[in-house]
Amino acid sequence: MSDPQAHLLVVDDDERIRSLLQKFLIRNGFLISTARDAAQARRLLDGLEFDMIVLDVMMPGEDGVSLTRSLREDLATPILLLTARGETSHRIEGLEAGADDYLAKPFEPKELLLRINAILRRVPSARPELGPKVLHLGDVRYDLERGELWRGTEPVRLTATEAALMRIFAAQPGEAVSREKLVGDLGRDDSQSQERAVDVQITRLRRKIEVDPRQPRYLQTVRGSGYMLAPD
Repeated sequence: MSDPQAHLLVVDDDERIRSLLQKFLIRNGFLISTARDAAQARRLLDGLEFDMIVLDVMMPGEDGVSLTRSLREDLATPILLLTARGETSHRIEGLEAGADDYLAKPFEPKELLLRINAILRRVPSARPELGPKVLHLGDVRYDLERGELWRGTEPVRLTATEAALMRIFAAQPGEAVSREKLVGDLGRDDSQSQERAVDVQITRLRRKIEVDPRQPRYLQTVRGSGYMLAPD
């Protein structure tokens, strides 16, 4: 059952789709606000906090990928992109821009609901501090209890998917985690395209951890085995 307090922002230029999604998601326990374009979405985001944004890629004016990239400069709210089927380049571009997941149109409403709930489950919940449990990654440190990444005294913003990856790796530092396991733990379908999506998320996470993401020291690729977090 969905959290009845979760507030979602649905952004789509098609009024019919906005209305259908709003009615469906409200029936499944969500509070829904809608926007017809990026400009209206920005106005809503200036005044309200949302638990998640469901965002169409192909919109007149500023498209969904550009909006995602802009929002990621100071917003960690999970973003699910809705893309036209076959737009592989757009899906990868969206993930690189900071989206947490994507869903190709046309889609079954139930699949959208499953994706939304899977993403919301990845969002770190606030937990009381039980003691200093920190992994050091050079100038970066990761607080296991709080699920927070810091560079010096500055917090490093993580998307819901990046936070989920950090929790997975931090639970078994120094051990390789296969791409297949990462796909499963992130609640994604088991497919080659989803493994590619995980690779994109790893690349983004490295940019926030590594001094030189092209030569990773802390989030390493283990040939034939997957990825491994190697703290100091």
